[in-house]
Amino acid sequence: MPNDVRLLAGLGGAFLLGLLLQFLGCALWHNWWPMLTAFVYVLVPMPYLFFGSGGGGSNLASSWQDAGKFLVGFSAVAAIAIPAILYHAQKIALGALCMELLAMLILGGTVLAWQVLSEAEGSSPFYY
Repeated sequence: MPNDVRLLAGLGGAFLLGLLLQFLGCALWHNWWPMLTAFVYVLVPMPYLFFGSGGGGSNLASSWQDAGKFLVGFSAVAAIAIPAILYHAQKIALGALCMELLAMLILGGTVLAWQVLSEAEGSSPFYY
């Protein structure tokens, strides 16, 4: 149990660090254009929530799941592309771009770690 609490605290800390970098990327350069990626972070899981839980082994359910996976991938690429396009258009500084990309990596790594740890073999460490 103590390891589970430390693990959960570490994931929470990493998530908060990613959010902090997201806000600092905007606040330090007095430019809130990079906050557009925050909308993408909200949109990324939506196709999976709508299309990913389809039951059955039919081809129709499989094609909806594939469409959901495609939209999740598209949204994840947009999380990288939006800051890069803003930097290329000279709307944000290089430091803001680096902070936004680092925030995306930390937030994405936190979500992936949560998924791997919650789907581990046997009982999940987070659900009692």
